[in-house]
Amino acid sequence: MPFFIYILLSKKDGKRYIGMTSNLEKRLLEHNSGLVKSTRNRIPFELIYNETYDNKSEALKREKELKSKKGYLS
Repeated sequence: MPFFIYILLSKKDGKRYIGMTSNLEKRLLEHNSGLVKSTRNRIPFELIYNETYDNKSEALKREKELKSKKGYLS
C-alpha cells in the first residue's frame, strides 16, 4: 500500500499544512469538509504538492523532514 506526504495550501489564510496518508483523495476531502480538527478553521484547502512512498516508515521520515526548517519546501 502506498503512503503519501502532502502539502495543502489554505485559501483562507495562505498557510500550508503538511500531512501523511494512505488515501490522498479521502484525506483532502476530510480536510475540506471540516472533519480534521487541526485544520477545520482554515478551509478551503488546495493540494499543492505530494510525494509517494512504498512504506509508512519512509513516509513518516519524510514528513518529519518537511516539517523541520531544514527540509521545508518553499
